[in-house]
Amino acid sequence: MKIRFIVFLAVFTASFMYGQKMPISYDFGEKYADRYKYSNLVSISEDGKGGTILVRAYYTGMILTPKGYFIEHYNENLELVSEYNYKLKGPDFIEGYVKNGQLYLLFLDYNLETFSYDYVVHRSPISDYRFTQEKLLSIKSDQVKQPYDRNYYNRNFSSGFTTTALFNDDKSSFIISTHYKKGKINKHNIYVFSASLKKIFEQDFSKEIEDKNYAFENIAVSANMDRVYIIGKAYFRKKRFTALERKFQYELIMLTKQGTKTQTFDGSGKYSEALKPILRNGNLICVGFYADRKDNRYNGLGYFKLDPNTLEVQIKKYNPFSNQFMADKFGKEDAEQVKNLVFKNVNFTKDDDILFNAEEYFVTSSIQANSSGGRLRVERFHHNDIVSAKLNLKGEMVWARNINKSEVTQGDGAYASYSSYTKNDNTYFFISSAAENPQLLNNERIIFKQGMSRNRNVFVIQLDKHGKMSYEKIIDNKEARLPLMVSKPLMDFNDNALLFYAKRGTKKQLVNVSIN
Repeated sequence: MKIRFIVFLAVFTASFMYGQKMPISYDFGEKYADRYKYSNLVSISEDGKGGTILVRAYYTGMILTPKGYFIEHYNENLELVSEYNYKLKGPDFIEGYVKNGQLYLLFLDYNLETFSYDYVVHRSPISDYRFTQEKLLSIKSDQVKQPYDRNYYNRNFSSGFTTTALFNDDKSSFIISTHYKKGKINKHNIYVFSASLKKIFEQDFSKEIEDKNYAFENIAVSANMDRVYIIGKAYFRKKRFTALERKFQYELIMLTKQGTKTQTFDGSGKYSEALKPILRNGNLICVGFYADRKDNRYNGLGYFKLDPNTLEVQIKKYNPFSNQFMADKFGKEDAEQVKNLVFKNVNFTKDDDILFNAEEYFVTSSIQANSSGGRLRVERFHHNDIVSAKLNLKGEMVWARNINKSEVTQGDGAYASYSSYTKNDNTYFFISSAAENPQLLNNERIIFKQGMSRNRNVFVIQLDKHGKMSYEKIIDNKEARLPLMVSKPLMDFNDNALLFYAKRGTKKQLVNVSIN
């Protein structure tokens, strides 16, 4: 039986009152038993009829190993209507999506018979699961340790083969980049596909890698798929650097059937970082961060408006972080470093102002003793402060705010980080914390800490059109007995809703949150 809760949220303390309310409603779906205690949510998609398809990679055994993919189908009432166990071991999962009533799962696999890396799509109708396989690409190569290399800070181009696949925001198209290097052979190709698996075109990118190696991060694709814009880090191969200097520059590459064009942004003591390409009303915009020197600290936000055909820069704007932003983050206006910011998402207001969101993300590692007396290297993934900024049509910063939070995980990052949604010029940030309330330091400076409790509360933080901040606990941990995967929602832009998957152990449910 679905339980419906509707709450109209008032502002929590006097210092957060701005004369408005944050109307939020949420629905809990029924709790269901689940046979797989250990799993990761890898894909969540609409089914085309108001329902939802979720795909989880699951692990079993005394030593947990991947055994397959568990597919769940829910209807529009958050009711579980079917489950399917797709037993598949070996290939690396890349992405999943639903199109025209079919589920597509993209994998990268090493073929021991042909000594090649293969991109393979497993496809099935969602009404009756019967998977078929289709090979998209096959690249001859020796087997390497980490072929799919897409982390934010340490790219490895010396392994012999590296590849990545990037989808546009609505998953209507994607690119596959393959870079093979052995001896005098140095080959880089980029392939463009539609979501229906039609190859639109391909380009040989080998000439551009004579002096640089490219690590692609974000893409934008024109409506008719004749132009693809790729943002990537271009790592210099034949330069010497000091320990603090960045070894790369950000570049924008335009792909067409006729060839490629490249645009750079750095110069005059400004060095770009974490750029995102955006196509909006016939315009091409890149927005992200910049630094005043060649190290790993950031000094503000950069905005670039370009001609979508020639890549000529029409507007270039650098906005230093404001005193308000530095006070939000550090409690003082200067003398501290801003670094490790990773792009999360971008939205537009009704007046075409840009709302840009990022997160402070980094990885640490240590050596620990295990139960048998050996030593084990442990990686910890830190999802810290939220950065949000508003830019106008001219690229000028209207405001920038920092929301302090501290989260660290060794495993599934779906429960950490955050998701955001913009409606009526207001941006709502959803985070999960075991703490009962954030720590209020002064004025609008608040800190959300991870907390030690097993159960988690769900908070919403609102930034209004003026950058004013308010917050509220919207779901108490006594109601939400299962933690929500707050960083992996399915967003419904028609109904202004976010669908979250909640799971612990052998129990699961869906939670729908609406912004009224």
